Amino acid sequence: MFKVFATRNIPKEGLELLKPRCEIEVNESGRSLTKQELLEKIKDKDACITQLTDKVDKNFFEAGQNLKIVANYAVGFDNIDLNEATKRSIFVTNTPDVLTQATAELAWALLFACSRKIVEADKFTRAGLYKGWDLYLFLGLDISNKTLGIIGAGRIGQAFAKMSKGFKINILYTANSKKSDFEEQTGAKFVDLNTLLKESDFVSIHAPLTPHTYHLIGKNELSLMKKTAVLINTSRGAVIDEQALIESLENKQIYAAGLDVYEREPIIEKGLKELDNVILLPHIGSATYKTRIDMSILAVQNILDYLDGRIPRTLVNKDILKS
Repeated sequence: MFKVFATRNIPKEGLELLKPRCEIEVNESGRSLTKQELLEKIKDKDACITQLTDKVDKNFFEAGQNLKIVANYAVGFDNIDLNEATKRSIFVTNTPDVLTQATAELAWALLFACSRKIVEADKFTRAGLYKGWDLYLFLGLDISNKTLGIIGAGRIGQAFAKMSKGFKINILYTANSKKSDFEEQTGAKFVDLNTLLKESDFVSIHAPLTPHTYHLIGKNELSLMKKTAVLINTSRGAVIDEQALIESLENKQIYAAGLDVYEREPIIEKGLKELDNVILLPHIGSATYKTRIDMSILAVQNILDYLDGRIPRTLVNKDILKS
């Protein structure tokens, strides 16, 4: 029987679909496996459902000699060596689309929280410091009629922008290419990165991590932003040079930042936690009940596609089809 290993205990709705046709083993420890533990578990497996915390590299593939498909339970796949997988004719899939709305909504939650000092005000109130209405208490930024800059206008970036409709926001975006449909639907304007940073009141990052986007936002880029600008990142931590961001926030070069991802995740760069003008979340962009269930089902559907002789529906390493 086809053997599947899940590196974490994903929602049962997906695993139930596999049970009639596969022998399933799940890591139910509640923690990520060590590298050696993971290599031991996949030795005789035909498929593996992985997480972003799993390093799927040459050692992984050498240990999993029987592997046919790796289904990553995430939209990102920078934890996987795609070239190595393709070379070994192993399919790699991800879980896009199903988490688009949830992640875009969280980016808005961060934008609101940063702009209106929600976390600071909550701490203040809980500490018993609220003594009555004050004219100058926790003044924040208006959101309506401002300019929103989108870095990376893929599924999530576009969904995020479309959610701004009720706020009469002007939208700028930068991407690998112009998106005509997106522009028609939102009135968005395609600009270069420097222009976007200079003109935007809110900048939200939705770009994947690639060699091109690594530290895309560094000291020079941050210096271009308005002192009243808010920077949001729900994509990948290393798109921002965190040391440069800390310096910018300390010096009030930008107003605030909201982060759901980190450069050396799960390590939080020293200095970030001490700042009041940054909100830090534990990578919960897709953390809604429905989204996590849908991700589970999609990851499993890719494996079932393989078993049925079909091309997995969200195949990432499409070059494998050329061989």
